[in-house]
Amino acid sequence: MKKKMVLAGVIGIMLLGLAAGAAAQKDPDEPTALLSFVVLKEDNGKPVRNAAVIMHPVTSRGKQGHGGMELKTDAEGKSSFDGIPYGRLRVQVLATGFQTYGEDFEVDQPKMSFTIKLKRPQGQYSIYEDHSKDTKNSDPPKQEAPPPDQSADKKKNDKPN
Repeated sequence: MKKKMVLAGVIGIMLLGLAAGAAAQKDPDEPTALLSFVVLKEDNGKPVRNAAVIMHPVTSRGKQGHGGMELKTDAEGKSSFDGIPYGRLRVQVLATGFQTYGEDFEVDQPKMSFTIKLKRPQGQYSIYEDHSKDTKNSDPPKQEAPPPDQSADKKKNDKPN
């Protein structure tokens, strides 16, 4: 019984993969492209393993269309897919410990390659912190001379004659 369930699951996954490939190419006469991605760390240029590269079609109105596909990068940070139809494509890259990357591209060539550099998370900006040391080339605050002490003059004027 367990073997049949496992076999059915494997067949289901294979059919799902074939359906995803068929969905990527709507019209057999429509030109398609081979897209290759390389995902690197911005700080040192090393590859990012197991990053999720998510692709969605973009409608003529600039909105994300239905459907899409997710790829995973290998140990060298590389991933590719053949059969992406020409047109606008939204690419998002997600990886643990990095900022999410997202950008729209125009797929208009049979072979396209993209190098994506992921950044480490940055601290959030807070209005409650002192940011005066963050500004470069700023002059130090000028100290003004204290106003002359007028309290002695007031005491003289306050005394009755």
